[in-house]
Amino acid sequence: MRRAIQLAAEGEGKTRPNPLVGAVIVKDGRLIGEGYHTKYGSLHAEREALADCIRRGENPKGADIYVTLEPCCHTGKQPPCTEALIESGVKRVIIGSSDPNPLAAGKGIEILREHRLQVETGFLKEECDALNPIFFHYITTGKPYVALKYAMTADGRIATVTGASRWITGEKAREHVHRLRNRYASILVGINTVLADNPMLNCRLPGGVNPLRIVLDSALRIPPESQLVQTARDIPLLVVCGNAPAEKKAALEKLGAEVLPLPGADGRADLKALVAELGRRGVDSLLIEGGSQVHYSALKAGIVNYVYSYVAPKIFGGHQALGPVSGAGAQQVADAFQLCRRNVQLLGDDILIEYEVSRCLQE
Repeated sequence: MRRAIQLAAEGEGKTRPNPLVGAVIVKDGRLIGEGYHTKYGSLHAEREALADCIRRGENPKGADIYVTLEPCCHTGKQPPCTEALIESGVKRVIIGSSDPNPLAAGKGIEILREHRLQVETGFLKEECDALNPIFFHYITTGKPYVALKYAMTADGRIATVTGASRWITGEKAREHVHRLRNRYASILVGINTVLADNPMLNCRLPGGVNPLRIVLDSALRIPPESQLVQTARDIPLLVVCGNAPAEKKAALEKLGAEVLPLPGADGRADLKALVAELGRRGVDSLLIEGGSQVHYSALKAGIVNYVYSYVAPKIFGGHQALGPVSGAGAQQVADAFQLCRRNVQLLGDDILIEYEVSRCLQE
């Protein structure tokens, strides 16, 4: 199953809105076939593993198949995997995660058992579930899974008193950020980040997939000469505004950007409305990269599911140096946004701490 998990991760960024799935077929103690869902619209992991058996000259009849997610039993871009497993003659199916998709949700397991296959469920469930928080959230809510990412010093600063911020973290941490940009379908920053850094917000991994780039820009201040606008015809750019002048909107659209007015009650761009709109467009995930006011607004709006906090072994100091979250802030300790630690790892000299935002904030 751990090999199946490893294989599943190879499809990162290419299968959405489908999940990451890996499969391994074992017979008489030998691995005779393996595969994973390589990209949206291609064979599912189970059929890839069965095809691998054929390539190897192996017969899967009587074998065990380890699959990270419950096999599908409905027809989408591909026919049901349950049919393929039944026809193959495998005798036992070991499953990691259950499928929350209403079209499946236990039905695949039921069909396999009806055809007298042995089925074991929940094997390495926690590790298999960790592959697909985006899919699980999107398929059950219809809204993108939202993560917030920031890099800060050991004293909690994301920039010096002059606004300098390159580079807080080292190369390994920055490479990890590009893995996130490959993983998430869209990325969002506020207009102040654009004005200060002129970012590209693309994915620089070899073979990586660029996310949809989103700028929260209530008054449409984004410069036409910015890298984001100048590359909008090559990498999609969505500028989300409030009540903005029509001539500015037309000028940006002429350069290839899409301008989306989503004014809230205060006339500024509405983050909750944006998340709902992204869900309607089939965008299953959103990575928020800044700045500190946008981070606070997203947390306050209750849209954040996960937090990536990169901590560098540096101290900036300065009472006017920005922290990762600004805004009005909590009045009392009890008003804090509550987090649950999920993972800690070293990335060179930097530390990455991952948190899940307490579910009570999503209700």
